[in-house]
Amino acid sequence: MKLYKTQSGIVIEHEDGFYRAETREWDQLVNQDNLFARLQQMVASSEASGEYRSWTETGLLAPIGRQEVWASGVTYLRSRNARMEESKKSGGDNFYDRVYDAERPELFFKSTPERVVGPGGGVRIRQDSTWDVPEPELTLFITSSGRIVGYTCGNDMSSRSIEGENPLYLPQAKTYDGSAALGPCLYVPETPIDPDTQIELEIRRDEQTVFTSSIGIDQMKRQHTELVSFLFRECSFPYGCYLMTGTGIVPPDSFTLQSGDEISITIGGIGTLTNTVS
Repeated sequence: MKLYKTQSGIVIEHEDGFYRAETREWDQLVNQDNLFARLQQMVASSEASGEYRSWTETGLLAPIGRQEVWASGVTYLRSRNARMEESKKSGGDNFYDRVYDAERPELFFKSTPERVVGPGGGVRIRQDSTWDVPEPELTLFITSSGRIVGYTCGNDMSSRSIEGENPLYLPQAKTYDGSAALGPCLYVPETPIDPDTQIELEIRRDEQTVFTSSIGIDQMKRQHTELVSFLFRECSFPYGCYLMTGTGIVPPDSFTLQSGDEISITIGGIGTLTNTVS
């Protein structure tokens, strides 16, 4: 099932049909360990009462309420290699090699909900950065009890020039207004997402594709539950939280985003998140 957040309420997609959720309270609805079963009940109730409605996916909001967004780093080999290369001049390249093989993963705070951009919105590149890329990431939704109940597409916008200057500048490279995008929906499957799921990235400039690539989530070094267990060791999330799981797609060093670029991230089973660089 899929949950869409709109200005007029919450829409459930199930087997090519669309249903209005019984509540407009996003935080209360999604923060349930039995979320899939709860949505099934809502759909069954809607069908029984004749409240089925067709719907077109327009006017979508980011699928977030009061949740924080966190992120994982260096979870794919390609990301490790890219981080090592960009930090070589600062002497920080071995940090990324060591964290890739360490027991403890890299986790960092990414965004408040107010800074998150939804489908069709404008993501940003920092004015004091010279080398910027999107990072397409499978993003977990985790309830306050630590259970993974949903997934969405995430765009972890990153300044490679700032992070490469010094690894201690990571918060400035990663966390700023418009640096995170989520959507188009919250995908709520009955069982964990298929490990053969593919992530695809396309960047278009002046209506021409300037970069495209894909990777399977089975290329991740760490398990989703492993990342969640470290995140929840000393942090609590009363409304649940989102966790970006890292990227395995890195454009070449010669590439940097420009204002007006269109970024599309597609993840099997979830859909496509498209944003423009503002």
